[in-house]
Amino acid sequence: MQWTDDAIVLSARKYGESAAILHVLTPEHGRHAGLVRGGAGRRQRGNLQAGNQLAVTWRGRLDEQLGSFTVEMTAARASHWLDDPGRLGALTAAAAVVEAALPERESHPEVYGDFCALLDALDQDPEWARAYVRWELALLADLGYGLDLGHCASTGVTDNLIYVSPKSGRAVSADAGAPYRDKLLALPDFLRADAGGVPPDAAALTAGLVLTGHFLSHHVLEPHGGHLPPARLRLVDRLSLSATTSGI
Repeated sequence: MQWTDDAIVLSARKYGESAAILHVLTPEHGRHAGLVRGGAGRRQRGNLQAGNQLAVTWRGRLDEQLGSFTVEMTAARASHWLDDPGRLGALTAAAAVVEAALPERESHPEVYGDFCALLDALDQDPEWARAYVRWELALLADLGYGLDLGHCASTGVTDNLIYVSPKSGRAVSADAGAPYRDKLLALPDFLRADAGGVPPDAAALTAGLVLTGHFLSHHVLEPHGGHLPPARLRLVDRLSLSATTSGI
């Protein structure tokens, strides 16, 4: 059996003396693994960094086998951010979250498209951290767990929404949520439907990651025995230690 597809590298781990087990995200074949011969060698190692975009061909005698990849670089994304630990941390976190969240070999073209858009944002958007939080919201929606942040779950009002129910994923207004504020998640201003153009500070970005992390954990990962990956936890630590987005 054989197929060819575009791919984003999620991870690569050395296997034997010189090979690597490569995990990628593809639009048509979902999250998929395969053996890359020579993948741990100097010539190939740089191609297999998380976030790089490849053209891959998978071959296997049977569909359920690990099989092998041949790869060709199409965009060397990872090298763009070697001197930018914030963007590199976001890239690494995104790749780890996708690898943890998606079932293997299940097509999710919308997740692939959103990941490509995130890679562009990391390249071009000075507010890349905001783009990352919004990407996690989109990932939840793509997987069937979208949050309803447009109106209050209790009263239906659309203003003064400052909380999110940790159970339903629906927004709650300040008045309706006041008696339960210790049990509710914070809804940062930049994620509200009426958000203005003011860039969020590090505290708001951290609150956004706490919000998306809660639903990724409880709805996507933990039901299958998973947890938020260490790279994602490190990104939260980096944001929480930053006084401003420019210091990330």
